[in-house]
Formats: sequence, C-alpha cells, structure tokens
Amino acid sequence: NYLVIAGGGGGGAHFAGAGGAGGLLSSSATVVVQSYSIVVGAGGSGAAYSSPTGYNVGQNGGNSSFGAFATAVGGGAGGGRSSSLCPGQNGGSGGGGGNDFSNNVYPGTGVSGQGYNGGTAYNNAEPSAGGGGGGAGGPGGDGSPNTGGAKGSGVSNSISGTPVTYAQGGSGASMNVSGQAGGKT
Repeated sequence: NYLVIAGGGGGGAHFAGAGGAGGLLSSSATVVVQSYSIVVGAGGSGAAYSSPTGYNVGQNGGNSSFGAFATAVGGGAGGGRSSSLCPGQNGGSGGGGGNDFSNNVYPGTGVSGQGYNGGTAYNNAEPSAGGGGGGAGGPGGDGSPNTGGAKGSGVSNSISGTPVTYAQGGSGASMNVSGQAGGKT
C-alpha cells in the first residue's frame, strides 16, 4: 500500500483565500526489489501583507511522487486582494478565492480523485473575507462578512497503523493578515 500527498498551497494576503491541500493518492502496487524514486513536495509560501500594496497571492505546493505509480499535484495557493491576484489557484485541491470588492473572487479547482475545489470569497464592502482551501475530503467553505471560509475536510488513512486525517485545506482570512505556508506531509 502507498499514500502519496503533495505539499499544500500557501495562503494569500489581506481578505485572502486559504491554500488548498496537496493532492492525495492512496492505493496499492506490486513492486519488485529495486530502487524507486520518491519525491516529497514542499509546502507553498504564504503571501506577506504589507499595507497598502501587499495583497499578494500565495504559492502553489510542490508535487509528490512514488516512482511511476503515483504523482500527487501540489495544492493551489489562496488568492489575495488585488484584482489580478484574487482568484484561488488550481492544484491538487484548489485555493480559496480572495476579494477586491468587485470581481475575481472565484476559487481554484482541485484535481479529480486527489482533492476538491476551494471556497468563494465574500464579495462586498468591508468587512469581507476569503474562501477556505479545498481538502482531499471536501471543498473549502465560502467566505462571509468578516469570517473566512471553513477549511476543506481531509481524509482518514490508517497506513501508519492508526487512523490519521490527512490533507485538510486552510481556513480563509479577513483583513490585514499574511498568508501561512502550506503544509508538507
């Protein structure tokens, strides 16, 4: 059995969307005695907030892979506030949308079989908030007035011998915050 999880996406800054979880793949494979390439994707960097122009999008997480058997796609970054940076990014799970009070609040999409979409930002005058990042078990929640969208749920896996929940998305944020870095499993 194998469990491959990519790095999570980093969060955006200021009324920002959360990063999506890294893609998750779990299955079994027949192997022979030889070396296999294993790549562990790093979490994406979160965007720093610095008034008045630090409204940036985060960075996507890195891909993870196990030989030729599985490649999990890095999580999508959360959107920032600036109009060109608001959309959440696509990835294993999609990043949540950011907000500029007018448009481009949409989330990123997840990869089928690896994760879910991010949540949409609350698009209105202040107080506003970004969407949650998608997880391997469910989509990110939509933002609401002054409250970021809920994180997308992860999935439980017992490959370690006990059940552990993996690949949850991040929670969306309100104003004047910096994004957090994506996780690495």
